[in-house]
Amino acid sequence: MALETGRRLRPVSTKPPSLTERRKAATQLDIARAAAELFTERGPDGTTAEDIAQRAGVALRTFYRYFRSKQDAVAPLLAGGADRWRESLAAMGPGATVPEALERSIAEALGAADEAAAEGLRWTRGLLRAAAEDPALRAVWFRVNQESEDRLLAVVAELAGPDADPLEVRLAAAAATDAIRVALEAWAETDAPVRGEGAPAELAVRCLRELMGGMRPLSKNPD
Repeated sequence: MALETGRRLRPVSTKPPSLTERRKAATQLDIARAAAELFTERGPDGTTAEDIAQRAGVALRTFYRYFRSKQDAVAPLLAGGADRWRESLAAMGPGATVPEALERSIAEALGAADEAAAEGLRWTRGLLRAAAEDPALRAVWFRVNQESEDRLLAVVAELAGPDADPLEVRLAAAAATDAIRVALEAWAETDAPVRGEGAPAELAVRCLRELMGGMRPLSKNPD
């Protein structure tokens, strides 16, 4: 059965971003990092949009050109890892089943292979801790995860092939997204390291196996 869902799947884009798009993304990320720093130092209640703009070195009007609120400013930082994970998953070659591809890509994405990736996880930990006391910041976190799941659908559908059950494709995308979300939230509540036992990669793989334990392989060439 061909994949047909209630929501139109977004195609996986292979077109490189333009110079203008790269500059815009860089500015947004600078603002997101400034917001994350201030939220960690002072908490969301002790931080204003003006504070964030000043820390990022941009005008307040530039801040509001990109973001609706101070909490919304951290979305690019929270979403960046998910974007890279989907790109890695989409690039995986044929042969692996969807659960296998998801597990391998999640382990790689959260494995903190270099210091930049480790820093990103630490930023996420700080933001999730701040979100515990800030409903608006939690709403941004949930929105980022929902948007990631929506975008992941097209990637999983491509990996599974045209005959995959649409419901199972949707369940796989939801399971993978929730595995990462729950793992990061659980990790943020502890002082566990970014690598090794109790780290996000280990927790997320464990969550994925639990959530997908009853699902079929969802391979392109089922036997």
